[in-house]
Amino acid sequence: MSSNQSDPQPTRSELRTKRKGSSNNGHHYIRRIIKWVIGLFLAAILVGAVVFFYYAQGAPDISQSSLKSDTSTKVYDANNNVISRLGAQNRDYVKSKHIPSQLKGAVVSIEDRRFYKNHGVDPIRIISAAMHNVTGSSLGLQGGSTLTQQLVKLSVFSTAKSDQTLKRKSQEAWLAIKVDQKYSKQQILEFYINKVYMGNGVYGMQTAAHYYYGKSLSKLNLQQLAMLAGMPQSPTNYDPIHHPQYAKYRRDQVLTAMVANKQITASQAATAKATSVQTGLATTHPVSTINLTNQKYIDAYLKQVYAELKSDGYNTNTDGLRVYTNLDMAAQKHLYNIANSNNYVAYPSNKFQVGATMVNPHNGRVVAMLGGRKTGKVTFGLNRAVQTDRSSGSTAKPIADYGPAIQYLKYPTYQPVQDTQYYYPGSNRQLNDFDNKHEGTITMRKALVESRNIPAVRTLEAVGINRATNFLGNLGMTFNDKLTLQNGIGLYISTEQEAAAYAAFANGGTYYKPHLLNRVVTADGKSHSYGAKGTRAMSPATAFMITDMLKGVMTSTNGSGTAANISGLYQAGKTGTTAYPDDYASQVPADAAMDSWFTGYTKNYSLSIWTGYDKQFQTGHYIPEAQTRIAQEIYRSEMSYVQQNASNTDWTAPSDVVATKRGNSTEYYVAGYPGDASTPTNDGNSSSTNTNDTTGNNQANTNNSSRPTTSSERPSTSTEQRPSGGNGGNGNGNGGGNDNDNNSRNTNSASTESSRTGNNNNNDSNSNSTTANSNASSGRSSTSAPRAGQ
Repeated sequence: MSSNQSDPQPTRSELRTKRKGSSNNGHHYIRRIIKWVIGLFLAAILVGAVVFFYYAQGAPDISQSSLKSDTSTKVYDANNNVISRLGAQNRDYVKSKHIPSQLKGAVVSIEDRRFYKNHGVDPIRIISAAMHNVTGSSLGLQGGSTLTQQLVKLSVFSTAKSDQTLKRKSQEAWLAIKVDQKYSKQQILEFYINKVYMGNGVYGMQTAAHYYYGKSLSKLNLQQLAMLAGMPQSPTNYDPIHHPQYAKYRRDQVLTAMVANKQITASQAATAKATSVQTGLATTHPVSTINLTNQKYIDAYLKQVYAELKSDGYNTNTDGLRVYTNLDMAAQKHLYNIANSNNYVAYPSNKFQVGATMVNPHNGRVVAMLGGRKTGKVTFGLNRAVQTDRSSGSTAKPIADYGPAIQYLKYPTYQPVQDTQYYYPGSNRQLNDFDNKHEGTITMRKALVESRNIPAVRTLEAVGINRATNFLGNLGMTFNDKLTLQNGIGLYISTEQEAAAYAAFANGGTYYKPHLLNRVVTADGKSHSYGAKGTRAMSPATAFMITDMLKGVMTSTNGSGTAANISGLYQAGKTGTTAYPDDYASQVPADAAMDSWFTGYTKNYSLSIWTGYDKQFQTGHYIPEAQTRIAQEIYRSEMSYVQQNASNTDWTAPSDVVATKRGNSTEYYVAGYPGDASTPTNDGNSSSTNTNDTTGNNQANTNNSSRPTTSSERPSTSTEQRPSGGNGGNGNGNGGGNDNDNNSRNTNSASTESSRTGNNNNNDSNSNSTTANSNASSGRSSTSAPRAGQ
């Protein structure tokens, strides 16, 4: 039988039926897919609607007063008194009937072309903006938010990126719908035109017209109105005074949008575009009068407040914030008056500068801050209270040397220490005191009270760099580079950092990060409270024993800080001065210092003072010995004032601290660690180290600081390092360094202090004082380290 007979071919009818079945199956699958897509789309809409209305129900209230108000930031002191408003020009509110129609047309064209057609939100606009974002064809003209939504955002929400959440966008859209229902389009435009931030502290376009052009809106021409309409998107960048190139680009965008929206003709636009954006600009600008009363007192404090707000993501120009600070206005004004008059302290010149910070030891609140003196009309200038490019001198000793020695080595206050000839390990660089003398074996108390340098560095050597670094870290200080032994007599830190560190001694060993902000309330009523959580930085025993020794800095006849003493007040503190580098020292008197510090505290306040010149290498800009006491005198005047109505109680020894009589004085030791009064810190061999700290405890290289050397710098023989942590900075809240290029010389010099009474016959001292290094002249030699001292 043939194969054709065994396998018959399908007929045409059968083939057509088979094809039809296959086609039906394909169509069936397509229909199922379409149904699924539609179902998912409807489900997404349903879920979106549920989420939208869920979030919308929690939207804040929005009132006419909030819509009409400006968005400036109001700042309050600790007593809730308004002390400043950022952008506080007296706003000139303009009614709708006085707003030029061309300005309304310009605003609508560039911000929301469908403004008169939408109902507060615009789905078409949102989809269009999304498509433009995908294709990159939006040309930066419009986003997804309507003009009404922008008004709502400016009125009740923060503009911070962190707040651009689905919840906030839902609430913003809901409120925009409500605003559109309640107010006419002309009212909404009026609110918007009067609210927007226009740069240079100006709010509202009528106020901006007077600021930029010296006339009202009704008298501006097309190109000027277009300029104002375009500025709210980026008022700083589109400022026609400072950035005319960007301003022209934005103005021309507005004119192009107006043509597209049939508000003006192409010919009108071309004529306006041909006009310079700086044509008609005013030569003088109105000055805010609201801030003038307090500005001079609080300039540095306010600058730091804004820096803290910015670091937290707040926009102080557009968020309508209420900022409650920790400022004690009375203390601030008194500190300002001390620095800017000769009623309290005799200053050598108006160029002599001051930086100061006062904190509350119990919570880290910064209650007063001074960034300089005799600064004229400069606002938000260099804040010397937070600069970290000047060495702290011997104020470092309690926190880098003796505090760690008690904490880790259990030194008693009478621990014998060696004030004998000392060379930095691995070098021929000798360390000297200001008086070029050695006192032999003395107690730790005497070494700290008289601010002897060699015992301080020997003590740091015994403690070890690692443990000293850890101790400083507990006080909020971190460092880019490894510390060296020379940091035992000087750290590059700010008065804010040091006031906070000494505050830990005052309160019994707890560190609080210093902060100026107390509470921030945003336009929607949400409140964010600030407060440092205290961390244990040292034992109560360490804090008490350091405090007990530091009392003598001011009360002992040989103390280095007797000019800071306030009779009858329980207080403690430390002096600090720094010398010029050896390669520059011959150009100034032998007793000249670059910096002079005093940091002291009671149980209620911790106050750190820096004094010196911004350009310390300029002729005559040195501090003679007598003027190093100015820092102490500032401290004494300010502390006397703030303590008038504060408690005055002494510190009491913790239960693990034992008192003992040594001669005529009371000394202390940690229970179980009485020490050996006959055994000094080390045997006088500068190479001996603490073997328990095996990494870096002996580091004292002879290279300069890691800071790059510029053409104006002269490296000194010191190797002091700069801290990178804490709240220190270059005076603008943005980190270390100095704003002034003329101050870029490497000033890595050591402390210059010593007890300057000339009396070396204290009972603690070894009577056989010796003169240092016979080839030293005025404390200098080719192989000696920079001088150090009080």
